[in-house]
Amino acid sequence: MTDSPKPPLTEIAFTPAVKVMQERLGSRPLMERLEASGRWKNHLTPELAGFIESRRSVYFGTASRDGQPYIQHRGGPPGFLQILDARTLMFFDYPGNKQYISLGNLAENPKAFLFMMDYPTKTRIKFWGRAVVDFGQDGTRRILFHIEAWDINCRKHIPNLVPADTTSPE
Repeated sequence: MTDSPKPPLTEIAFTPAVKVMQERLGSRPLMERLEASGRWKNHLTPELAGFIESRRSVYFGTASRDGQPYIQHRGGPPGFLQILDARTLMFFDYPGNKQYISLGNLAENPKAFLFMMDYPTKTRIKFWGRAVVDFGQDGTRRILFHIEAWDINCRKHIPNLVPADTTSPE
C-alpha cells in the first residue's frame, strides 16, 4: 500500500472559499506558484528558531466552537516563548484579566494561531496549529502550540517602528 500524496500545507489557510476569492481577485495563479514552491513548512528551521527565541511579544488567536474569534497578546522577556521540539512551542499562561477566553476556546476548539511581528526588521510570521492547555499540579498553566504550518508574510505595508526601550518587555 502506498501513501497518498499529502496536500500542500497552504491548504490549511487556502480553503476552497479562499481559493474562490483569490480567483475572483486575480491572485490565484500567484498562489498556485506559492503552493508548488513548498515554501510553507510545518517544522522550525534554525533561522526561525532564533527569531522565535528573541520575541518579547506574540499575538495568540483562538476561536470558540462556533467560530467566534479571539486574539490575545502574550509577552515577556526574550525566551518566554520556548521551543520544545521542531513542531512544538510553549509559553506560560499567566493570570491577567481573569476572563479565560483563550482557555475556554481551547477547551472546545484546539485550532489556534500565532502571529509574530518584528517591526525593526519588518518581519512577520504566521503560524497555524493546534494548542492545548497543560494544567500543572503546582497550579501553573502552559500553552503547548503544535505547529501545522507557518509562513513569512511580505514586508509591504509594515510601518517602520522601533521600540523605545529595548531592555524591558513591551
